[in-house]
Amino acid sequence: MGEKTRSRGCFGWFIVAVVLALVVVAVVYTVIKKTHKSDEASPAPGPPGAVEKKYADALKVAMQFFDVQKSGKLEDNKISWRGDSALQDGSEAKLDLSKGMYDAGDHMKFGFPMAFTATVLSWAILEYGYQMNAVNQLEPAQDSLKWITDYLINAHAEDNVLYIQVGDPKTDHGCWDRPEDMTEKRPLTQVNISSPGTDVAAETAAAMASASLVFKKSDPTYSSTLLEHAEQLFSFADKHRGSYSKSIPQVQTYYNSTGYGDELLWAASWLYHATGDQSYLQYVTGQNGKIFANWGSPTWFSWDNKLAGTQVLLSRLTFFGEKESSNSGLQMYRKTAEAVMCGLIPDSPSATTSRTDSGLIWVSEWNALQHPVASAFLATLYSDYMLTSKTTNLSCNGESYKPADLRTLAKSQADYVLGNNPLKMSFLVGYGDKYPQYVHHRGASIPADATTGCKDGWKWLDLEEPNPNVAVGALVGGPFLNETYVDSRNNSMQGEPSTYNSGLIVGLLSSLITTSPAVQSFT
Repeated sequence: MGEKTRSRGCFGWFIVAVVLALVVVAVVYTVIKKTHKSDEASPAPGPPGAVEKKYADALKVAMQFFDVQKSGKLEDNKISWRGDSALQDGSEAKLDLSKGMYDAGDHMKFGFPMAFTATVLSWAILEYGYQMNAVNQLEPAQDSLKWITDYLINAHAEDNVLYIQVGDPKTDHGCWDRPEDMTEKRPLTQVNISSPGTDVAAETAAAMASASLVFKKSDPTYSSTLLEHAEQLFSFADKHRGSYSKSIPQVQTYYNSTGYGDELLWAASWLYHATGDQSYLQYVTGQNGKIFANWGSPTWFSWDNKLAGTQVLLSRLTFFGEKESSNSGLQMYRKTAEAVMCGLIPDSPSATTSRTDSGLIWVSEWNALQHPVASAFLATLYSDYMLTSKTTNLSCNGESYKPADLRTLAKSQADYVLGNNPLKMSFLVGYGDKYPQYVHHRGASIPADATTGCKDGWKWLDLEEPNPNVAVGALVGGPFLNETYVDSRNNSMQGEPSTYNSGLIVGLLSSLITTSPAVQSFT
């Protein structure tokens, strides 16, 4: 009898022990899960809401310019007048650099703006992939991104070697021919330990780190490869500091870098999101942040200056992060991001005066639309961070503004691009009833069946007829400050599109295509 009673008692204690163990396991699991989050706890979005047809249609158009710009052996080619080109790129170094995208209306592959294109496109997919998918544009966006990152992987030939240019600008710009018919030499340019390029190497690291997040679930092996390259390139960029514009003075004519500190912070920010490694967070909030971040001084986001983008990206952590929100360095980034936003809202006390009479943000004669589109993209991101985190107000010198004010600003810039402007013309080629017909773009200006060489193709530049091919999706340079636009093939200042502009307009349109905006978790 005593023996049985003892057995029941032991069994009871056993049950209690099991229950306690399960509780402990659950608690430990929760702690580990929180500790090992590689990104902030952003809620997953619900249904995308009603589709705004104007922006959805424009996105479908804009996405096609990536196909127009593709180099290499084309797969599932959707552009009737494009074909295989530059198949031997990289062969002099026994590399395959045939992929990637041509920079603008020429046939150069400039690594600095191309990597920026990939970073911005990755960001757009990460935040608004759900909305993209609602209008069947997520897969095309991912395919275009991979076309660039495949090239960037091959361009990173060794740990401390990155090929940053294919083609010689002087030779390339001395020809007017189709990419399919190129016969001119395509020399390679690299940065390395003796000729460092911190800016271009760090931007390429940012591109690969952000893209690794895009492909993390769909292709884990490819994602890991990208992340490995990103970390190697960041190490190279940080340890061997120097601007590529100083190492290679000839690049100054086209994509001169005004400094590399912004790229280091931009790359480290993306690497933190991709890895969760606290050393990258410390990098941007510690001494490097104090040296390079220019806290409190708002700047314009562009292929050359990534500070405003970095501020918005790191603000994400303060909106959604469970641990990072109290980080004093991150708070400095957020305060500066708020200053950027306050400068964009038209009736804010600190609103920028860099605008046309019709309200387009206008900073530069060359490629005028880059800055308003980039600014609007950041504004929608920040607005959606506020909405998703239920942050109701933005304070600008004592005046209070809501997420809707930022979204209204962003829509005004997008609408201007799409035709709500004094010219009643869309600057997005192929969208609307009226858009530029004489785009400064070699391939678009020459009939697909024409036989031309380097020199005899110039006749197509001066031809009075509109381009025989539509460079669909091209975002041209844009209007002058007085809101005029000269539609001439010789007007490269206003009429030349660029691939990095496409990354920005795709990001902006993706953020606007649904009536219920929401950003996604990166994980």
